Amino acid sequence: MCVTPPKPKDKPQAMTKLISLSLIVAAPLAGCAATGAKDPAPNAAVTTLDVRRTAASAKALDEIAAAYLQLSLEIGTHEPGYIDAYYGPPELQKAAEAAPRDKATLLAATRELMAQLDLAARRLPDPLERRRATFLRAQLRAAETRLQMMQGTRFAFADEAERLFGVRPRLKPLANYDLALKQIEALVPGDGPLPDRVEAYLDAFTIPKERLQKTFDAAIARCRGRSMAHIPMPEGESFRLEFVTGKSWSGYNYYQGGYHSLIQVNTDLPIRLSRALDLGCHEGYPGHHLLNMKLEEKLVKERGWAEFSVYPLYSPQSLIAEGSANYGIDLAFPESSKADTERDVLMPIAEIAVPSDDRYWELLAAIKRASGARLTIAQQYLDGIIDRPTAVALTQKYLLVSPQRAEQSVSFTDQYRSYVINYGLGETMVRSYVERGKPSRDEMWRRMAKIVSEPTLPSDLLR
Repeated sequence: MCVTPPKPKDKPQAMTKLISLSLIVAAPLAGCAATGAKDPAPNAAVTTLDVRRTAASAKALDEIAAAYLQLSLEIGTHEPGYIDAYYGPPELQKAAEAAPRDKATLLAATRELMAQLDLAARRLPDPLERRRATFLRAQLRAAETRLQMMQGTRFAFADEAERLFGVRPRLKPLANYDLALKQIEALVPGDGPLPDRVEAYLDAFTIPKERLQKTFDAAIARCRGRSMAHIPMPEGESFRLEFVTGKSWSGYNYYQGGYHSLIQVNTDLPIRLSRALDLGCHEGYPGHHLLNMKLEEKLVKERGWAEFSVYPLYSPQSLIAEGSANYGIDLAFPESSKADTERDVLMPIAEIAVPSDDRYWELLAAIKRASGARLTIAQQYLDGIIDRPTAVALTQKYLLVSPQRAEQSVSFTDQYRSYVINYGLGETMVRSYVERGKPSRDEMWRRMAKIVSEPTLPSDLLR
């Protein structure tokens, strides 16, 4: 996941600019003049008119994108955390902070931009430009929704999720996860509540604080190596790792532009070995750090699409970001390779005793099968079906965690609301897209690279 980043010290000094669209119009006209034809045929006149209209639509799209960028920065002044990352011209952010429009005016401006976009998008022959327009439309709808929420409007959980993140969750009843609990019960037999037994067993795999840095450095290096073997990375890319406290999340990526990230890991609660590769892939490679780098490289710098230099957290972009980051763990470490890396590399570094059997990894897999319960609990809690103590108790039961970890999970829901769908549902959608038709490993990585390098929406994963 990612939050309001600290202002980076160094920002790109200029955005890559698009070639003047007048050249696109001039080329066909110059070609016609070169033939010496004095009176173009009717069809040629229609073609010229179409080209002009297309160029006008493309120019309008650039103007709408610039307005969306400014709009997003101004909305961000009204809600801490709304802007997850920004690395465009600093003067735009300063202007937004100096004189932001009020929320009602921004809401009206958002709706006006959507209307303009609907007109401009009608004559865009380039498929990627059309996807750009569709992406902008979805981002603007999310901005409209968040502005309404800032002014007191409340949506039902599923409606909020659909309007903000571009997909309507279909949630399973909690009873559907009872089978997974029985499987976990068999793996951790004994007396006392099942969550307590699971916690006690997993505590043996806690990374000592003095070994955290070395363990995470080794884990992230392996995540990077496996990702770089398939997806080229910009020269000079880097990240800085920090351990922090007082957060509702376990890890966060603050992308700062220029192919650099600040990755933070929360140490409020003991960190277990399984989090090393998970967070290394999720926050780093092929997760948030890689996705943001590729968007900056391919869309902002190569195409000059400045709107991708801002990332509003409450938008469809987050489902793609969290889904690809979660799925990236299995993509980078398929089948037994994750367990092998933990057993052979990370446990010795963390000075954790290597287990004699696979029960540890079987338990983690069973816990993940029950993890979808988190979404159902969040929906019931946010829709007022259950109160907070009940949400905490159900989180303990189905996520098999201590009261402290359950409190942290519900605090995340308090803060980010329907954002929780982006992890499990996002991962399922990305997995389905990447693995459709049983492709080769190389093809799976190619599809992943496409997701993180293009203006991808959740609906694109269904095609």
